[in-house]
Amino acid sequence: MIILKDILYKVAIEAVKGSTEMSINKIEFDSRKIQENDVFVAIRGTVSNGHDFIEKAINLGATVIVCDTLPAVIVTGVTYIQVKDTNTALAFLAANFYGNPSHNLKLIGITGTNGKTTIASLLYQLFQKAGYKVGLLSTVKIMVDHTEFKATHTTPDSLTINYYLAKMNEEGVEYCFMEVSSHGIHQKRTEALHFEGGVFTNLSHDHLDYHATFAEYRDVKKSFFDHLSKSAFVLTNIDDKNGLVMIQNTVARKLTYALKSYADYKAQILENQLSGLLLKVNESEVWVRLIGTFNAYNLLAIYGTAIELGLDKLETLRLLSELESVSGRFQFIVSDSKITAIVDYAHTPDALENVLKTINDIRTNNEQLITVVGCGGDRDKTKRPIMANIASTMSNKVIITSDNPRTEDPIDIIADMEAGVEPQYQRKTLAIVDRKQAIKTACQLASANDIILIAGKGHENYQEIKGIRHDFDDMQIVKELLEQLNK
Repeated sequence: MIILKDILYKVAIEAVKGSTEMSINKIEFDSRKIQENDVFVAIRGTVSNGHDFIEKAINLGATVIVCDTLPAVIVTGVTYIQVKDTNTALAFLAANFYGNPSHNLKLIGITGTNGKTTIASLLYQLFQKAGYKVGLLSTVKIMVDHTEFKATHTTPDSLTINYYLAKMNEEGVEYCFMEVSSHGIHQKRTEALHFEGGVFTNLSHDHLDYHATFAEYRDVKKSFFDHLSKSAFVLTNIDDKNGLVMIQNTVARKLTYALKSYADYKAQILENQLSGLLLKVNESEVWVRLIGTFNAYNLLAIYGTAIELGLDKLETLRLLSELESVSGRFQFIVSDSKITAIVDYAHTPDALENVLKTINDIRTNNEQLITVVGCGGDRDKTKRPIMANIASTMSNKVIITSDNPRTEDPIDIIADMEAGVEPQYQRKTLAIVDRKQAIKTACQLASANDIILIAGKGHENYQEIKGIRHDFDDMQIVKELLEQLNK
């Protein structure tokens, strides 16, 4: 039995009306999920305001209301906890409810624009190979040791995070690697968590539909490191111009990694092929199965994190060489007709440029590079022309198509993208709204040794059109289409 007062530890309370000695069932911030004796936390969201649903929550059985503004009507028998910020309150309530599970394992947060999923997922893979019980909270999936759960957000809500961390405690998990998004930081989902360390990857154009300015986006990311404790470490990419900005005010132990600058963890690319990379990491050479400069940074961050968590250097290098690419991150197949198809999650200008540069560095230029790319609907519109410009500049042929249009008309999204294609590149650029048809056209345009890049959706196995999710897997579709062409 859980008593209300026991989950109020560290919650910044401004006023209490009613008793805190009552037993509670569970915590919810979605009024539709309320049951008898639940705590309802009224969150002010981007779409709706939880304060509008307080009456509904009480009618469904809520006996505790956590809010930032007390309602006009106070119901007898219901306890009202007024707080300054309900997002922050939810984070502490959730952590307390589940027994502060982040304190019982070593939790590492990875943040930045690109590379979060790869670093978190490969750290999970590496520590499992090293013989540890490991957890993962990522865009692709949630893992509690060997048990997989479906992920819905890059950084889940506070209740979900603490629920899975508690499950990890039950399973004896020692390490957990977690993607930390700017949305998650801004909405206080990571408050009340104890992090053993934080990793900064890079910062580029993204989420400006949510954050008013790039400076705000940067400062939200920085606030994650500002809140790390003295006992934690922070590992930052100092080749990125914001790398040192991130650690300006942290009290955590500061460590750096880089390919171009002097750093605690340094790497040099000796060979870059479609089959992998030969890296010199500090003073040791290692062959890895991942490709591209961006993956050299990812692997260096993984190496540095592993060493800071106490793994042996030589053993870590051996494990790096065994790591396999993450679903939808530079995944490639070669068809019987010798056409290479690459599927990548690149959905920001910087990520798309990195992938295209990687391909162009490896290829001989005797083959065509055909890029299929789209941009998501109801998201940052300013990156659309930039991404089309990058694709048309760095590819032999470009097919602009749908990504997840959501509630927007895909024709309007494509028009926004086409505005970024310079006149001299317009002849090599096609617009095909239907994504499957766009991939099919790319396959038909390709000849032996050509490369097709399908960018934007990566691991996603759906397409969201007018609010409805349809099954759609880029890798599965391109495999099927290439097999049909071979017949």
